[in-house]
Amino acid sequence: MKWGTYIFVFTFAIGYSQQDMRMYNIIDSVSAERIIQDVETLTNFGTRHTLSDTISHTRGIGAARRWIKKSFEEISASCNNCLEIFEQKNYFKSDGRRLTRDVWINNIVAVQRGTKYPNRYVIMSGDIDSRVSDPNNYTLDSPGANDNATGMAGALEAARVLSKYTFENSIAYVGLSGEEQGLYGGKGLAAFALKNNWEIIGVLNNDMIGNIEGVDGVIDNRSFRIFSEPTPPTETERQRQQRRFYGGEVDGISRQLARYVHRTTIAYMPEMNPMLIYRLDRFGRGGHHRPFNDVGYAGVRIMEAHENYNRQHQDLRIENDIVYGDVLEGVNADYAAKLTSVNAITLASLAWAPEAPKELSIGGVVAPNTILKWAPSASTNLKGYKVYWRDTTSPTWEFSRYVGNQTEITLKGIVIDNFLFGVAAVGKDGHESPVVFPSKVMR
Repeated sequence: MKWGTYIFVFTFAIGYSQQDMRMYNIIDSVSAERIIQDVETLTNFGTRHTLSDTISHTRGIGAARRWIKKSFEEISASCNNCLEIFEQKNYFKSDGRRLTRDVWINNIVAVQRGTKYPNRYVIMSGDIDSRVSDPNNYTLDSPGANDNATGMAGALEAARVLSKYTFENSIAYVGLSGEEQGLYGGKGLAAFALKNNWEIIGVLNNDMIGNIEGVDGVIDNRSFRIFSEPTPPTETERQRQQRRFYGGEVDGISRQLARYVHRTTIAYMPEMNPMLIYRLDRFGRGGHHRPFNDVGYAGVRIMEAHENYNRQHQDLRIENDIVYGDVLEGVNADYAAKLTSVNAITLASLAWAPEAPKELSIGGVVAPNTILKWAPSASTNLKGYKVYWRDTTSPTWEFSRYVGNQTEITLKGIVIDNFLFGVAAVGKDGHESPVVFPSKVMR
């Protein structure tokens, strides 16, 4: 059954004013076969450890990086050279812990340049590197099939599919290195983005998107997790103090990005179960969205719902009849394709959407109405704006009202004390920006 058969049902169910048929075509174009082929190719490099061989053509992270770059070049050749591909290089000194020597930690970046806003980016990333039980062992075989050849293969497949379309905003498909040694590749690219004044709409970090058999015994090929931090670590002390009185503890830019992924999935892939996890990452652990969060960019982690620790960071072995190791057989191609589709439609929607509202102010203290006011968007694709509100305990936006092209609205009879509010810009094709939470209070 094609996805288009769900249009009417879910347009009615979630109140979307407009559905984009291209989104269903994007979903149908994602290939599980291509993804698993790419995962297999990456595992065949033996190890992709950050400190592994960079000279060999068949083994080590150097060979893997070159293959990824070549793959992006082949994708670009099929779309009239629509991708700008480069190796983003970072030199890091030994940290005496997981970087046992000074090393170049290089990322592969493929940019599909936006037609109107070329310096405004939405990013999908996967990790190039892998590891075994000892994080410093860079010679032992470390296939890293699920962690994280699946995320890298997903980024390649998203590029294949989305390169057939044009977008007003830019999309960057990225392979990040050095994740297992301390998120070094993400740190390097985040610094590069700041230096080059990239306006980043959001970062979708994909880390382990192919396992459906949890160590807890659960088998689930529909659920996935979206991790996001509540508020940016770069906020000022004044902003933290204001939040105590005005709210917004769970309404930072990364949390709004997570809700965007959730809403887009529910709209176009209704058989999936996106789980909003109100946490930066898994308990005490880290992922490559964090370096972008650290410097103030919105970023989330997308991954499987049920991890299998026997297949993560393990030497290949059998102990007590338990098979350890992150091998190809542990990857479910169809599931990896579903999560790649989740990314692809989110990337497309964000890249087609107008610029989010700015300078959103809210008023209505000791009043029966709530007032919202914002600066107009400069996007030529703008159709109007949509106001959102929800109960203070709700994880997602429950209520909305399209208000046209006006930049001020009074919500009569809606008391400011009882709800949280936001505004999104709506494009002419129905795609919306992430919801923006108020940053100013009207006196």
